[in-house]
Amino acid sequence: MSKKKKYYVVWKGHNTGVFEKWNDCKAQIKDYQGAIYKSFETFDAAKKALNGNYKDYIGKSKSFKSDLSEAQLKKIGQPNYNSISVDAASSGNPGIMEYRGVDTKTKKQLFIQGPFPEGTNNIGEFLALVHGLAFLKNNNSQRILYTDSKIAMSWVKKKTCNTKLPRNAKNKALFELVDRAVNWLKTNTYSTTIVKWETKAWGEIPADFGRK
Repeated sequence: MSKKKKYYVVWKGHNTGVFEKWNDCKAQIKDYQGAIYKSFETFDAAKKALNGNYKDYIGKSKSFKSDLSEAQLKKIGQPNYNSISVDAASSGNPGIMEYRGVDTKTKKQLFIQGPFPEGTNNIGEFLALVHGLAFLKNNNSQRILYTDSKIAMSWVKKKTCNTKLPRNAKNKALFELVDRAVNWLKTNTYSTTIVKWETKAWGEIPADFGRK
């Protein structure tokens, strides 16, 4: 089965516009701090998005209806909105990666890093979680911290980034950030409660980049 064609909108990058090939889009966002982009299934949808406000397309959750039973949903309960949520997005594995943290209730962006030219989703989730811990500690906040990554939670608990991605010149800046994150975990204490976001019950985590 042939892969379905996509059209890529770049709102912020070296050049903006609609691109028909991922490599062309990738060239516009590589090494561009704060690049904003998303894929669409039709050219008309992409063109409309380009001429609109990217905030109407990035991070917007689709209507969600859980497949879980009423009993399962009742057992899980509702999210604690006195919290922040973190997530990462990677175009390829490895590929261009970025991460961010948002207020769970309002989805106001609290911090963002990237895009990095070469990273993985797991590294991004790990960095997002550590960044969230440091953010809450620096703000003397007692809010809880949501992530949808069990792997990131495990790495943070072990105070290590257990990635198999080889270090090279392309990802040097990313691994410098990883080393800083690991060092932060080993030299700081925190009281923040880290909680797994229940995607099957609540839909995508609020920090999701909405590029799926």
